[in-house]
Amino acid sequence: MEICPKCGLPEQACVCEQIGKISQRISVTTDKKRYGKIVTVVTGFDNGVDVRKIAKSLKNELACGGTFKNNKIELQGDHTRRIKPLLVKLGFDEESISE
Repeated sequence: MEICPKCGLPEQACVCEQIGKISQRISVTTDKKRYGKIVTVVTGFDNGVDVRKIAKSLKNELACGGTFKNNKIELQGDHTRRIKPLLVKLGFDEESISE
């Protein structure tokens, strides 16, 4: 049986990622890229969460393309209104998400 090195609980009962999601300070902004294209930028992730998994679920829910680099998620298009409920559904605290 695997034991989590952070919390000391078995891997099946590990709560490190949920605790990490609650303590995040996430910022949602838009940016203008080449040729006038708009992208939504989600920043503020610490090392305690899996940014790749979050980016994949956001891209699937919003039906858009995007990428993640340096703990920052870039989604193609302007999704500032729709992203907050999706992040809350993924387990992040609503008060910690600023637009």
